[in-house]
Amino acid sequence: MEIAGIDHIVLRTTRIEEMLDFYCRVLGCTVERETSAATGLTQLRAGNALIDLVVVDSELGKVGGGAPTQNDNSLDHFCLQLKPISETDITECLSNRGITAGRFEDRYGAQGLGRSIYIKDPEGNTIELRSALSSNS
Repeated sequence: MEIAGIDHIVLRTTRIEEMLDFYCRVLGCTVERETSAATGLTQLRAGNALIDLVVVDSELGKVGGGAPTQNDNSLDHFCLQLKPISETDITECLSNRGITAGRFEDRYGAQGLGRSIYIKDPEGNTIELRSALSSNS
């Protein structure tokens, strides 16, 4: 398994308008995709990657816990784009290294809709892994 780049990061927020202003007006991102207000996800194009903004009190945001504070992190997860590798090979590679993983699901990322899997690092940070090949496995 080899990393090709970062696909997207997910930031949780209680200040969506300020975040949109900062990332779009200040940093030059553009809104690529928005879900319903109830779901609470706005995806911003940042070069060849995405920055996902998730409203904390939305359906999606509630999954990540409480609101970010000065001491509590706002990063929900980040996604690594892998060099072409099948779902079977990803699962086998993780299993051989003693890593527990969820199941592959369809999710939207910087390269469009594709299949990905979640794992955790030793500090408990969530990492999403996706490969262009995984949608064909």
